[in-house]
Amino acid sequence: RTAEGIVDAMLAALLAVGLSAVSMSASGLVAHQRPAVALRRPSRASTVRSYRQGEGPEGGLEVGGPPTASVDATKPAHATEPSWRALVRDKVLQGIDPSPDVAAILIVYFVQGALGLARLAVTFYLKDDLSLSAGEVAALSGIFTLPWVVKPLYGFVTDSFPLFGYRRRSYLACAGVLGAAAYAAMATGLPTRESVVLAVVLGSLSVAVSDVVVDSMVVERARDLGGGTEEREAALSATLQSLCWSSRAVGSICASYFSGVAIEAIGTRAVFGITAVLPLSITLAALFFDEEPANAAAIAAGRGGGGEGAADPRALVRSQVRTLWSAIRRPQIWQPAAFMFAWLATPSADSAFLYYLTDELHISQEFLGRINFGASLASLAGVTIYQRYLREVPIPTVLRWTTVASAAAGSTQLALVYHLNRALGLPDTWFTLGDDVVLSVLGQFAHMPTLVLAARLCPPGVEGTLFACLMSLYNAGGTLGTELGAALTTALGVGAGGNYDRIDLLIIICSLSSLAPLPFLGILDSVVGSGTGSVSGAVEGGKDDEEQAAPLLGGDCD
Repeated sequence: RTAEGIVDAMLAALLAVGLSAVSMSASGLVAHQRPAVALRRPSRASTVRSYRQGEGPEGGLEVGGPPTASVDATKPAHATEPSWRALVRDKVLQGIDPSPDVAAILIVYFVQGALGLARLAVTFYLKDDLSLSAGEVAALSGIFTLPWVVKPLYGFVTDSFPLFGYRRRSYLACAGVLGAAAYAAMATGLPTRESVVLAVVLGSLSVAVSDVVVDSMVVERARDLGGGTEEREAALSATLQSLCWSSRAVGSICASYFSGVAIEAIGTRAVFGITAVLPLSITLAALFFDEEPANAAAIAAGRGGGGEGAADPRALVRSQVRTLWSAIRRPQIWQPAAFMFAWLATPSADSAFLYYLTDELHISQEFLGRINFGASLASLAGVTIYQRYLREVPIPTVLRWTTVASAAAGSTQLALVYHLNRALGLPDTWFTLGDDVVLSVLGQFAHMPTLVLAARLCPPGVEGTLFACLMSLYNAGGTLGTELGAALTTALGVGAGGNYDRIDLLIIICSLSSLAPLPFLGILDSVVGSGTGSVSGAVEGGKDDEEQAAPLLGGDCD
């Protein structure tokens, strides 16, 4: 009871730090408080007709038409609004007026984080219901990430080929239905490995597609409200992205805390059933987006500048491929990208160690949920620390020392294997939580520079597409690392028949292999120069996607 009391106190402290991190990270992405803007698209009959300069507490701009007879145009823009609306705008939405569009966007991001409720349930369903070994679960985890490897394809399809007359709403609604169907199928108790893999992959696909679509919506809304001013558009984009990131973080924290408790209380299948309701919120949110109907020819003409050739999707594909190839073939792009792929492709012992925690150390599912909760909060703290203190440190320096520190911290898992913590009077639960918190903070120190590097590799003209391709390459590296870890786990026989005699060797191999790419860090010097620059630009382009695929597979994807 004393140990659990200490753990609860630690989690409470981490919660305070994490909530502060949400606020500080969001404000850190925005250089100053942004003007209050009503986030709504112009009506089909007109564009944004005028801006009224407000004299309220925010001194903001409001999009809208001329004042009606019931509004005194000489008074401040927000003088007649309800007090709750001003409170939400100023204290919660960072100066953006609440609207159905804003609510729908934040709901989608919150649901993406909250889908982590099923993360542990998937692992324990494979482990307990289907009796899969640690190596098999690790191998399947790599397969679960495949939908994230081809994310640029989703962006191209949604941009170029409207579904039911819309480029965004229809795809978002279908993604929600697909995710709900996948979780509902899991709730029925799928009996075979193949059926479970199909359901989990489809669920992962739904999250990846919804992420691409809603990111596009945020960009479009910022552009619509920017009034043609690049600085204003960038300010709105930063504000919206920080709100979206915070919404996803809150959903992830809530899911992490309740995931373990729910499994012990109601079982994995009931957790899947509850989770199946969440994607339907995405479908419902899609109904609130005000989007004009589109057609493929108009989209292609708009992107290609008009003409018959531009209206041909095949010509558009060929043009994009040529542009991408001319960028990727440059050594200053493909060499750093190859290094990051190799750096992320080192093997991991995560699945085997989770089995060891439950089978050998008898750590409960409820406490594993607490560990995930603490790790989520620690990740927020890591982002905040990086933003405030490390973003101007050269990328090679950050990667070098975080890699060494992570390898050393990862090796502390050996203390659990050899029970050294017990000799010091530290319970297994307390030591496991502390180890995971430290690794989560270090993981963010290493992850944020990779986003900055990806942003800096993108030359003008192909920023969005190349950034998405680099994120897919990062995901592919992580997938390969998971599969290599699975192969090592199987080769060493870790977890087979409940045998964990060689898990120490697995941990040592994985920790040392993470140091292998360090001699090649010099490749990055030609790209990043002496500093990293601000992380906010990278976050705007790629966001903290490590929470996005995690709902189904417990891993990190971008």
